[in-house]
Formats: sequence, structure tokens, C-alpha cells
Amino acid sequence: MKLQRASGLLLHPTCLPGRYGIGALGAQARDFAGLLAASGQTVWQMLPLGPTGYGDSPYQGLSTFAGNPLLIDLDDLVADGWLLASDLAAAPVFSEDAVDYGAVIDFKRPLLERACERFEQQAADGPRQALQEFCRRQAFWLDDFALFTALKAEHDGAAWSAWEPAVARREAGALETWRRRCVRRIARCKFQQFVFFQQWRRLQDVCAGLGVRLMGDLPLFVAHDSADVWAHPELFRLTADGRPAFQAGVPPDYFSATGQCWGNPLYRWDMMARTGFAWWIERFRHTLEWFDLVRLDHFRGFEACWEIPGDDQTAENGRWIQVPGPALFEALRAALPALPCVAENLGVITPEVEQLRRELGFPGMAVLQFAFGADPPVPEFLPHNYSHKLVVYTGTHDNDTTVGWWHAGPEDGSTRSAAAIDAERAYCRRYLGSDGREIHWAFIRAALASVAALAVVPLQDVLGLGSEARMNLPARPADNWRWRFRRGAFSDELRARLRELSEVYGRFTPPAG
Repeated sequence: MKLQRASGLLLHPTCLPGRYGIGALGAQARDFAGLLAASGQTVWQMLPLGPTGYGDSPYQGLSTFAGNPLLIDLDDLVADGWLLASDLAAAPVFSEDAVDYGAVIDFKRPLLERACERFEQQAADGPRQALQEFCRRQAFWLDDFALFTALKAEHDGAAWSAWEPAVARREAGALETWRRRCVRRIARCKFQQFVFFQQWRRLQDVCAGLGVRLMGDLPLFVAHDSADVWAHPELFRLTADGRPAFQAGVPPDYFSATGQCWGNPLYRWDMMARTGFAWWIERFRHTLEWFDLVRLDHFRGFEACWEIPGDDQTAENGRWIQVPGPALFEALRAALPALPCVAENLGVITPEVEQLRRELGFPGMAVLQFAFGADPPVPEFLPHNYSHKLVVYTGTHDNDTTVGWWHAGPEDGSTRSAAAIDAERAYCRRYLGSDGREIHWAFIRAALASVAALAVVPLQDVLGLGSEARMNLPARPADNWRWRFRRGAFSDELRARLRELSEVYGRFTPPAG
């Protein structure tokens, strides 16, 4: 894939401002696309958009195909006629700085149900036919997902492996009984997905008109408690009672001394191959209908993945097992016209992983925060060693903000000594020619000035925020994915400063005239 020289921002839609407790795909998203364009940015990167379960992680979605109903914009539902303005008059006062997922769910869920009821009662033939056509085109995943969400609600939110055995095993008679019993819940779910896709399409159209490309994120693994695993258990390594026989994760690393157990079941690659990787082809096809570019999370797992016993609580007893990545991508390239993908090649990367990435022609990633923290520094993360075919980040959703990283010490949980941190900061100041007072802008300038084709900056770094704005701390089970920015924070001054850097370093050319 050939990347044009550009820059962009990393911001998940949940982080957008708005009065209903969480960012959404309506006016605030369309406005942010305009702010991106005004600041000379032509890429908007976000995290996975699927519905989230326990822990609210977008990397543990209830479906790899569905959209998150919490991202549905309520004001757009009013504009479309499926809610009344009076329905929103009693909205509670939510925090402007963090998402309270429980409170948002309690507020939004009945409103989405009310919108479905009004649609059923009042929709004209055109919208009804559009819904029917949507359900027909998306039936390959939507039918299973709608039944899955209905069954999950009927079983008080329990994981599917704890459901009534006949329906957990997908016995035909039990499924039919539950379909009849859950007609209303199934209809509501399909309506919500229809609305999500409509609102997403509007945002796509606005971004395309502004010259902003959307960049998505495709996790390698899917959550055990998902419609994907329940609907296709033959594709996953499960125990007889449906639990993961083995789970994915990573060995001990920079983030955790005992590694990370993710809980995601590993694939049965033999079964995947027998179907010609059909599930993967549909997954990529679906993702590429949403995004112009796709980041492949944990790319190294397409060459080999860390296999951890299903019941283990740490990743220390895992082992590397081979994965038929070349065969998978051969099937994908035969089925799809293009794969505009970026490989997240961070962590324990072997020559075999890099060989696969180069053979596929996917750009890799570099993270500036990783450049200065070793002795000697890590060469591949230092800008003077970059290649053109690369995406550089000041930090990612898994890192602290740049300001937070700069000020963190051993008392903040770092496993490194105060002396090592001092040496890191001293080298960083020398390398960047910075006194550290605006370390985030020194990082942004270094990323944009580099030869890397694409530079991406988390919005938190543009705003100069500290650790309070961190999006995720890997291996922390709760209190992640909550940060939001306030309306007006991405000010005229900041946009002008970012635009100037993008122009100076050839990442943005103002339109003539």
C-alpha cells in the first residue's frame, strides 16, 4: 500500500463533547471533522466501533460487525422524526470530562427503544423499505447478533457459555423458540443497527467532502462473549462447555511484568482454512466499507500468537504458536480489490513478523515515547532512522499522554528507577532540542517533520493534557476508555499551530485561492 504524506489525529468518538454523557456520530462528530480539516489534518483515526460489554473496552466487542448503539446521536433521531425534542428535555447532567457508562446506558437505552416504537408506528414506506433492505444485506451477521443480544438480555447479561445449554449449543429447536419469544428485542436491535449505519454513512460523506480519510482499527482477536464466537464456535478453540480452552495475550513486556491475559479465545485456523477463510474475508470486507485505512491491531499475531491456558490468570505460562498468516492474506487479496492496512508491529517482533509485513507491503508503526526509554535508545523509534513507509505516533491509546509520560516517576508505578528516568529525559531533551516545557509540541514537531509518510497525534497531546486524560492502561481491569474533551478545547490557536506545522513539513497543502 502506498501512503501519501499526511498527518491526522487519533480520537475515539466516545471522547467527543456533547450533553448526553458520551460522544456520538451526530453534529459533534461532523463538527470535529471540520476542525480536523481546518487544522490541516487529513486523517481521523479511531478505535473499534463495535458494541462493548463488561469493562467497556472497544477491543472486547460483542460483535466484530455491529456498531455501538451508545454512539447513536439522539439529536439526529429527533431530526429524523424518531424522537421528540421533549423526549430529551429531562436529560440528566453528565460529566463533560469522563464517560459514566452505566449512567449513559440507563439514559440512552429507553430512548433508543422509544425511537424504535415511533418508527414502527409512524415510518412511511421509504424508511420501512430502507430498514428491510438493510436487514437483508446485513443478514449474514445481523440475524445472529440480534438474537445474541436478545438472549443476553433474557439471561441477565450472562456470558453465552452460561446460558440455557440448548441455546448455548445453538440447537435448532431452542433457537426457533427463542426467536419467537424475543421478537420485540430482536426488532429493536436491528433498528438500532440500521440507525447506527445511517449516521455513520452521514459522517463518512462529510469527511469525504472535507478530504478527511477515516482510519479504523481491526483487532486480531474477538471477545469470547460475542455473537461471533457464539454463532461460529467451530472456528474457535473452546472447551466442551464453551469456555476458551486457550486464550490470547502477550508475554511479560514493557506494560506488565507478568504479561497480559486478554481472555479472547484462539482461532481454529485449520477450520478457517477449510472454508477458504470466509469469515475473515467478510470481516475485512465489512471493515473496509467503513474505513479508508485500517490499522491491524497486534499484527504480530498473524505470524505467531501467544497461547495461554484458558484458566490462567497471568501470561507467564504461555508459548508461541504458528499462525497461517500468508495463506490468510493470500485469500484476502484474491477476494478483495485492495487492503489499505497499517500493521501494528509493536512489542515482541521477530524477523519472521517483519518479513510477513514487508511481503504484504503494509506500513509499520513507530511510537516516539518508546524511542528514549532504553539504554541505548531503541533505534527503530528514533526519527532519524525512519523510512517513508511508516506511520509515526507521539503515543497511542495504550500509552500515557506525552505530558503524563514526561512527568511520570517511580512513585507513579513505573518499573524503572529515578536515575533511568532522568537519563531518558536528558537524552530526549538533547535529541529534540527542547527544554521540556512544551514537550508535547516538541514531540508533535518531531513526528510531523520526520520522513514517515503518515504522522498521527492523539488529541490529548495537541491539548497538552496529563495522565488524567489517558485513554487506557493495559492490564487495568476498570476505569479505562472514559476520557472526553470539552467543547472549545481544540481552540482556534491550537488548530492554527497544528496547521502551520502540517504545512511547513509538507503534510498539508492549502487549497489554491
